[in-house]
Amino acid sequence: MTARPGPFNLITDVGGLKVGSAHDAGAMTGVTVIRPTARAVAAVAVAGGGPGTRETDALGPDTLVDAIDALVLSGGSVYGLAAADGVTAALGAAGEGFALIPNSAVPRSPVVPAAILYDLANAGDKSWGETPPYRALGMDALKKADAHFALGRAGAGYGARAGMAPGGLGSASVMTDDGLIVGALAAVNSFGAVTMPGTDVYWAWPYEQASEFGGKRPPHGFALDLDDWGDAKANPATRGQPAAGRTNTTIACVATNVALTPAEAQRVAKMALSGISRAVRPAFAPFDGDVVFCLSTAQIERPEQRPFTIARLGELAASSLARAIARGVHEAAI
Repeated sequence: MTARPGPFNLITDVGGLKVGSAHDAGAMTGVTVIRPTARAVAAVAVAGGGPGTRETDALGPDTLVDAIDALVLSGGSVYGLAAADGVTAALGAAGEGFALIPNSAVPRSPVVPAAILYDLANAGDKSWGETPPYRALGMDALKKADAHFALGRAGAGYGARAGMAPGGLGSASVMTDDGLIVGALAAVNSFGAVTMPGTDVYWAWPYEQASEFGGKRPPHGFALDLDDWGDAKANPATRGQPAAGRTNTTIACVATNVALTPAEAQRVAKMALSGISRAVRPAFAPFDGDVVFCLSTAQIERPEQRPFTIARLGELAASSLARAIARGVHEAAI
């Protein structure tokens, strides 16, 4: 059995998904929206010490709502959560969303979870007063949702930094011979470094497919100092301390074409978290708000060997997310 990247090598290789991004060049920030073409089962796993999220409690496996209408990843820290307001308003105006008892006189309630990263201290102009740009950016990103989308300095990764390097928006996918498809998308603004100390080799290099992020490999005889974080935003090996304003977070989504229950999607999301730790060092720090969502577009059923299938999906999601992180940073640098 073989596994290979999908035709786009993007999360949109998973059938039933589109992605749109928008940015504000002056403010050096942006928004990315993941738009299922039909409501999709979703779950979330939060591992960072400083997360910023919206509607994540509603994704628990024991809650009323078991599917979402869109997912928002945004820069802007707490201000960026307003991007989901714009997406919610647009979807509601189009008559989409959840209705416990459909009634034409009662607006539907679009379910739009969101997560944010901190890019407020970059060089952009944040003097927006009482009108931050995120609501408008969310609506713009939703309108632009398509199967193809830009990587690197785009969307939620527009003003990001990965350690001391430019961050960015990355995506990757994998398909198996027996029909499983998994995709990942990440906005990389990590505290930790994505490259090995003293090199330009990505920590995710063992998972790379077809030189998708440069094809670099560790130098012969490379030995790791366990307390050397390389180009992280601070490094104990050089007595570095986190600088003011250099706050962080990697926010991501993995998706599959396999029909999942909310509980199964949550297990895949938790397994996918290891993709961040494969690509970023250190990961899940107190000042990271690392969050991974999981979506199921239910294009195929896999009733047989169910726990084993979930294990496969979780591992494919983790390796795809590691690749997406490295690819986002690589694309931002070229």
